[in-house]
Amino acid sequence: MQYFLTVFDKDGSLLLNETFEYEKDTLAIDHGKQRLEEENFQDVTHRMTRNGKLLLFHR
Repeated sequence: MQYFLTVFDKDGSLLLNETFEYEKDTLAIDHGKQRLEEENFQDVTHRMTRNGKLLLFHR
């Protein structure tokens, strides 16, 4: 399954926009959280989706 991880700046511009594939949501969520930590974006507005399903969100 394909997942999309997007991080937004306060002005709405994209700071990170990545896609990746995993077989399970749990593995994708772990990867998404790891990427957010690597880029120090845990507390920045972000979302991770799969087929329109919201899996991670922070505002």
